[in-house]
Amino acid sequence: MSFSYLSTALFDVGSGQGLRQFSELALALLLSSLIGLERQARQQSAGLRTHTLVGVGSALFMEVSIHGFGSVLGMDGVVLDPSRVAAQVVSGIGFIGGGLIFVRKDAVRGLTTAATVWLTCAIGMACGGSLPLLAIGATAVHFLVIRGFPKLTARTSARPSFARVELRISYLSRHGALGRVLETCTGSGFRVTTVQVTGGTDATEAPAEVLLRLEGTSSPYLLVERVSELSGVQGVALGRQGDSPE
Repeated sequence: MSFSYLSTALFDVGSGQGLRQFSELALALLLSSLIGLERQARQQSAGLRTHTLVGVGSALFMEVSIHGFGSVLGMDGVVLDPSRVAAQVVSGIGFIGGGLIFVRKDAVRGLTTAATVWLTCAIGMACGGSLPLLAIGATAVHFLVIRGFPKLTARTSARPSFARVELRISYLSRHGALGRVLETCTGSGFRVTTVQVTGGTDATEAPAEVLLRLEGTSSPYLLVERVSELSGVQGVALGRQGDSPE
């Protein structure tokens, strides 16, 4: 077998490695790079290089699956199933996606990045499988979801009102009433910013008075009702400091 014959066989552009296949790889390169650039701009753990390699690699796997086994077709007992390679690519990309997901305390990070890598794999496979319109459409969907959905969510999410209130509370000292009042305020969704106690001593049963300045998003009227029901509390007066612009 001559060298010229081997060269002709290896570089035969008619055996699944012609202009069309290179065009499909180039499209996968372009689309996956666009997704990678968007991830890179957001400083995600998987950026331009990762997404580009995933997209081009997936497209190449599809090219091999479709065109790489032509030499064995026609042999006795040989049946070609191109979908087997594609199925293995889908399973294999899970290892990369799993490595991008991590848990910090009670928060799960990296789910969106892992899903983007998974989508980039599918886009590359679509390019390699001669489905360029689907690949372009899926890339457009990526930018719609990643860029458009957060803005839509921000507009549709109800923003809780933030209020600053004052409570003037009369209570019996030496009975632990103040501690119960503070516990009730924090348990009702308010943050105590100021505590000013006047009157009342350890030597007398005269009522003491405390001024509480609070910040929170819960109902101040419900808080007044809860505080009024506490043992040792003799009176509660509500006053507003004004709504916060935040």
